[in-house]
Amino acid sequence: MNNKKSSIVKFAASVSIVLMLLYALNKFNVIKGFGPEEIKNYVDSFGPLAPVVFIILFTLVPLTFFPDSILAIAGGLIFGIYKGFLLIMVGALCGATLSFCIARFLGKGVIAKLVKHDISKFERQLEKNAFLIILLLRFIPLFPFDVISYGAGLSKIKFKNFIAATMVGTIPGIFAYANLGAQSAHVGSRGFYISIVIIVALFAVAAFVKNNFLSGRFESTPE
Repeated sequence: MNNKKSSIVKFAASVSIVLMLLYALNKFNVIKGFGPEEIKNYVDSFGPLAPVVFIILFTLVPLTFFPDSILAIAGGLIFGIYKGFLLIMVGALCGATLSFCIARFLGKGVIAKLVKHDISKFERQLEKNAFLIILLLRFIPLFPFDVISYGAGLSKIKFKNFIAATMVGTIPGIFAYANLGAQSAHVGSRGFYISIVIIVALFAVAAFVKNNFLSGRFESTPE
């Protein structure tokens, strides 16, 4: 009986925290479908606290399923390539941690209502080679970043392996988006076109990895 009460209390507390975070995001107009330029104006309005605000936004954005790529491009536009890369990485790791912990704490029933994708095959694959699967999925921008984090939280993967694979796997994508954001202030320049080529190359390599190393794993996994 005590265990049941404890579970109910934990569930109620978790839901309350999520609802409060969503309220805060709405109150401060964070989930209104901003583009990189609007996000830049919003973050810049905080002056010296802009880097902290940007990290907080990246941490909380999994609750809204706002595209991480747009926020990453905004990071490059606001802070430049190198500082932007660092802040995007910190924010992405914080956001991934939040999603992972929510999934592990709330359980499959609640996450199934938040995530509209079928992640059962993903969970089963994680049981076999969790680090490699997360690493490859993070490298591929075609897979939703937050869905991967929620799915990992529902699996038995250790947090340290999850966060390590996330950090390593997201390096190419974060650099590409930060570079694109930084160069978007110079549309038509050589640097801008190079940033486009880098993005295209990233997606091409990601598609190759997906088709040759991942597609069979998920398509052939028994129901």
